[in-house]
Amino acid sequence: MADAPAAQLATPTDLKSNQLSSVAEALNSALADCFALFLKTKNFHWHVSGPHFRDYHLLLDDQAAQIFGVTDAIAERVRKTGNVTLRSIGDVSRHQTIKDNDEDFVSAADMLAELRDDNLKLVESFRNVKELAEAAKDNATSGIVDEWTDQAEERAWFLFEASRKA
Repeated sequence: MADAPAAQLATPTDLKSNQLSSVAEALNSALADCFALFLKTKNFHWHVSGPHFRDYHLLLDDQAAQIFGVTDAIAERVRKTGNVTLRSIGDVSRHQTIKDNDEDFVSAADMLAELRDDNLKLVESFRNVKELAEAAKDNATSGIVDEWTDQAEERAWFLFEASRKA
């Protein structure tokens, strides 16, 4: 008889599983928010218009690529701790806290402001991961989340500066 699916996916670790479950839940929430923010950023990249089109179009494409780049690292961190990660768009939607934007038209200024706020919300999510990881003595997660936080803070800063009126 084959092992149960959970047993087949178990990854050995010396960390306590109940604390790691909390870290994994927080990581999966952050992962869902990264996917939601990635898609929103690409949506705005595709639909931005106006006098600063080229600058905003390129900025949003760069930011989307950076956000997408974090997703694999988050998911792999969840797996390295013996937990399971998101499996589908539906799973993402059940875990995300960043709201989608399905409007037919969003002004460039509103796009930048919304993405700035969403990146700051992601920073809060990463800080929660950090706190839980430190409580679980999960040094690897605690260390790597600092880079993700810095990247999200930088994106928020760029969006803020790009949206300032001269």
